[in-house]
Amino acid sequence: MTLRIDLSGPPSGRVRFAVSPLAELTAMLHVLAEPGHHPQLAGWAGDVWAGLRPELAERLREAEFLWRSSRADFLVPARPRPTLAEELDDVDRIDDETYVAAALTTTCGSNRVHFGGPSPLTDTTARERALDLAQARGALQQAFAERLLADPAAVRARVRHTLEQCAEAFFDTAWTGAAVQLATDLRLKNDLLQRQGVAAALASVSGAITPAPDGDSVFVDKLQDAATAATGVTFLPSVYGRPHLVVIHAPGWQPVVQYPVAGPSQPVSLETVTLRLEALAHPVRLRLLRTLARGPHTTGELAHAWELSPPEVSRHLAVLRRAGLLTARRHGRYVRYSVNLPDLTALGADLLTAVLR
Repeated sequence: MTLRIDLSGPPSGRVRFAVSPLAELTAMLHVLAEPGHHPQLAGWAGDVWAGLRPELAERLREAEFLWRSSRADFLVPARPRPTLAEELDDVDRIDDETYVAAALTTTCGSNRVHFGGPSPLTDTTARERALDLAQARGALQQAFAERLLADPAAVRARVRHTLEQCAEAFFDTAWTGAAVQLATDLRLKNDLLQRQGVAAALASVSGAITPAPDGDSVFVDKLQDAATAATGVTFLPSVYGRPHLVVIHAPGWQPVVQYPVAGPSQPVSLETVTLRLEALAHPVRLRLLRTLARGPHTTGELAHAWELSPPEVSRHLAVLRRAGLLTARRHGRYVRYSVNLPDLTALGADLLTAVLR
C-alpha cells in the first residue's frame, strides 16, 4: 500500500529539504498528546506536563484535534520560515474556509477524511458531517469544532496564542537542542541531493520512501493506496517526531513529509522486521534461539541437544542469521553461534522475555 506523489515542474524544484520550527512544535505537541507513541520521550513529556500552568494545559487538551492523530495541514508548512513567529504569521494569512477545513481534517486509520465541496462554515450538510466526526473524538474535540465553526476568528486567535505560550513554556528551550540536530541532518540531505541526486537523498530519509525510476513520482509506504499531484514535495526533519513519518497531501496543499532524524541507531526497515518475525515464527528456530540465548553453541551441540540432524540445524541457523538475529564466531575448527541481543531486544520486551525465560 503506497502513497504516490506525482511531481511536475523542473527537476531542481521537485524535492526540497528544509527545517520548520512550527512543524517541530507540532511534533512536540503530538508527543504530549500521545506519549505512548514515544517511549524515549516519556520523561520529557512528563516534565513538560508537570511544569505547565493549568490554563495552558487545558488549552492543549481542547486543541488536541489539531495534532493528536492527524496534523492540521497549516501546522506542517511546505514553505518554512526561520522563526516560529514568521510561520504563525503565514498561518494568519490563510482564509477562514481553508483554515477550518484543514483544522477539521480527521484521520481514519491513515486515510485522511476531507471536506470536499462546500465549506462547513456555509453548508449545513458539511457542517453536520464535521461535527459528527469531531464528536466521535470526544467531548473536548466536539466543543473545539463547535467553537471553530461558530467563530473561526476567535478560535484562530486562541490557537495562535496557545502556540505562543508553548514557545515560552517549553518549545524555546527544546528547540535550542533540536535545531542543532535538524541543521546537521539538513546539511547531510542537501549535500546528498546535490552530489548524488534525489534517489540517494530519499534513501537516507527512510526505507519507506522511494523515487520512481523516471523521477516523476515519489512513493511513500503508508497505510493507504492514494495519489496526489504537485509541483514539488518538501521534506522536514524532526527530532521529536520519531518514529512517525507524517505525510501531508491534502488537495490544494503542497505535499510535505516530516521524517524522523536518525536516533542513536538507525531504524530498521519494515522488510527487515518482517524477515525477523518470519524467522521466529518456526517452532524449531525459536527453540534453537532460546538455547543460544543461554550461551554460544556449535551446530553439533544444538543438533545433539534437540535430536536434530546437523544439516537441519544449519538450515535453521542460516535463516536466523539472514534475519540478523545471530552472530557467528570461529574458534579453531568450530563455529559458535550467539544471539544478537540488541536486535532481538529491539523487537520488543515480551519477545525478549519469552526467549530468555
